[in-house]
Amino acid sequence: MQASRTLTPPPSPSHSPSSSGPRPSVAGHPPTTGLVSTKAMAPNFRRMHRIIAEDTEWSLAIVPLLTELCIQNIIRNFQKNPILKQLPPEYQQKVLSHLPPDLPLAVTANLIDDEGYWHRCCVQRWPVCHVARHGGSWKRLFFERHLEGLLRCFIPGTTDPSTVLDLLPLCRDFVRNLRVDQLLPPVRLPPTPRKMGDQSDSGSEGEAEESSPDHYPLGPLVAGLSQLEELDLVYGVKDCGMNFEWNLFLFTYHDCHSLAATVKACHTLKIFRLARSRVDDDKARILICSLLNHPALEELDLSHNLIGDRGAHGAAKLLSHSRLRVLNLANNRVRAPGAQALAHALAHNAYLLSLNLRLNCIKDEGGQALAHALLTNMCLTTLHLGGNELSEPTAMFLSQALAVNTSLTSINLSCNHIGPDGGKQLLEGVADNKTLLEFDLRLSDVTQESEYLIGQALHANREAARQRALNPNHFVLPVIANDPGNSEA
Repeated sequence: MQASRTLTPPPSPSHSPSSSGPRPSVAGHPPTTGLVSTKAMAPNFRRMHRIIAEDTEWSLAIVPLLTELCIQNIIRNFQKNPILKQLPPEYQQKVLSHLPPDLPLAVTANLIDDEGYWHRCCVQRWPVCHVARHGGSWKRLFFERHLEGLLRCFIPGTTDPSTVLDLLPLCRDFVRNLRVDQLLPPVRLPPTPRKMGDQSDSGSEGEAEESSPDHYPLGPLVAGLSQLEELDLVYGVKDCGMNFEWNLFLFTYHDCHSLAATVKACHTLKIFRLARSRVDDDKARILICSLLNHPALEELDLSHNLIGDRGAHGAAKLLSHSRLRVLNLANNRVRAPGAQALAHALAHNAYLLSLNLRLNCIKDEGGQALAHALLTNMCLTTLHLGGNELSEPTAMFLSQALAVNTSLTSINLSCNHIGPDGGKQLLEGVADNKTLLEFDLRLSDVTQESEYLIGQALHANREAARQRALNPNHFVLPVIANDPGNSEA
């Protein structure tokens, strides 16, 4: 009888000898328990150590990421193919931080707004940069100083005008101030000897040269600067040395008429300065005539020129036909008639805050007229009359004005002949004044006692002003209580 054979299924993995006990060690490795996953057995390439040879030339370079290669390529070809706005913000910063600051303005002007990039451009070109003078914007600082440099070195008849006008589309939205401390005249060549038969041609060329302006005409440039608010010019040459000639500092009538038309057409202009340019009465009146009823002008500076009484009469007319807040006629030739004209306009003016007439010669006649105007003017805050040959009569009238004036905060009478008696009279006026904060009486022959007592009165006024600034409501309530409108209600 044949024995039957029973077929049994193969043992399950849970009952296999390999799973029930530890695996035998292989090649000296300790025995392992359980199954080892495929993920754990796979090598982790991110944690692999890099071998650095002692000789760096034999070290293997790490392959950069694809994004880094793309950024490097964008930076390398930015001038030909500027790509910036299409990138994510984090990659834009990487590109901007590595761009060279000498890229053409045609590429960067309207594309890059990053202040860090323009800061690097400014620091590379100019060792000293005062960004606060340019509204705190490095981009505005760059374009304003770049344009000023072009105008400072422009030679009429030699420099191509397109060097300035081609920049206009790039900087029109960023330039608000123009401070040009040098405007060069054209190069004067010696006249060529005339030949027979060339008299008519030479005459027409001479007439054309005489009709052309001597300096760069600012009209087309200023007309394109839609945001221009301040224009500061000096018609002269700096560092001329032994090549000095008066013609280098000549502000001609052609220049005057051209500049007058320029400022008249610039309706956004708030500050206009034309100092140290030998502007006389006739030229000053031409300029002032163009500024009458200007919609935005707030400050006019014609200091350090040759303006006399006729020019001061024009300035007085401007006070009546504008909203001028600052007028500077320092270091000119204004005398008593000019000061009297200004005083007459000041008595009826409600906008002017600062008047500077230092280093003129208005004497007591002009000083008394200005002091009389302060009896009715309650707007002017700063008055500078230093170096005008004033004496005791002016001090007497000014003392009467200070006793009733409530707007003046600063007066300068330095370098005059006020004298001891004049100082005592000023002390009486200051004692009744509660708004004056500064009073300069240096080199005015005032006694030390008067200076000390005036200083004590000013100190009390400054302390009261400080208290008003700290507690404004404490001083406003009595005014509201005494308001006639409120009492009627």
